[in-house]
Amino acid sequence: MVWHLVLLKARTGLSAEERQALISAFDKAVREIPTVRDVHLGRRITHGAGYEATAPDAADFMVSIAFDDLPGLQAYLNHPAHQELGNRFSQSVSAASVYDFDVESLGGMEKLGI
Repeated sequence: MVWHLVLLKARTGLSAEERQALISAFDKAVREIPTVRDVHLGRRITHGAGYEATAPDAADFMVSIAFDDLPGLQAYLNHPAHQELGNRFSQSVSAASVYDFDVESLGGMEKLGI
C-alpha cells in the first residue's frame, strides 16, 4: 500500500467559510476519486512526552490517505477534484509537509531495507 501523509497548520484567521470550503473540497476528493482506499484524520495532541519539547510547532492536523499502489496515488493527484482541493489547501494553510510512503506490515521490515 501507498500512504499519502499530510501534516498541516491552518492559516491564522481562516474564516468559517474558508474552513468549510476546504473541508468540502477534501470530502469531495476522497469520495469521488476511485483510487482512494482509506482515509484517517487527526488533531495533534500533547501529553508531556519528552519528544514534544524538541518537536517543531509545524502541524496541528494530519491527514493520511491510502492507495493500492503508486499509480493509484498518481491518479488521485491528477484528478480534477484533487486540483480543486489543492487550490483550497494552498489558501488555507500556513505550513504543510507532505510525504508519500510505501507501507508494509511489521513483517515487511526487511523488504523496506530496515
